[in-house]
Amino acid sequence: MAFDYDDQNIFAKILRGEIPNDTVLETPHCLAFKDITPQAPVHVLVIPKGAYVSYDHFAAEASDAEIADFTRAIAEVCRITGLHGADAAGGFRVISNAGPHGSQEVPHLHMHVLGGRPLGALLAKG
Repeated sequence: MAFDYDDQNIFAKILRGEIPNDTVLETPHCLAFKDITPQAPVHVLVIPKGAYVSYDHFAAEASDAEIADFTRAIAEVCRITGLHGADAAGGFRVISNAGPHGSQEVPHLHMHVLGGRPLGALLAKG
């Protein structure tokens, strides 16, 4: 399956240093930063530095090192923000949207790490 990556998306510009961000964590393969329109007290975006459109694109084509680094970066963001383990203060959510039906707004893989309050149901029943 072919994935069409737009290198002019906002996250690509952040990775190139063209747009500032509030960095929470940077690793060899990813960047984590605070969302500019947070939906919870903790709302951090974790993005790979590689040109991946969605999680399925990343999972199919990223190197083992990129996948391990990305996964561990999410864990580290949870630790840094106090959302990890027994100290999770009620839990957290990790969300990745893909494509128009998934409400993906930026065509660069990103995980939303959210917590710090009850988050409610993931989807409305219908």
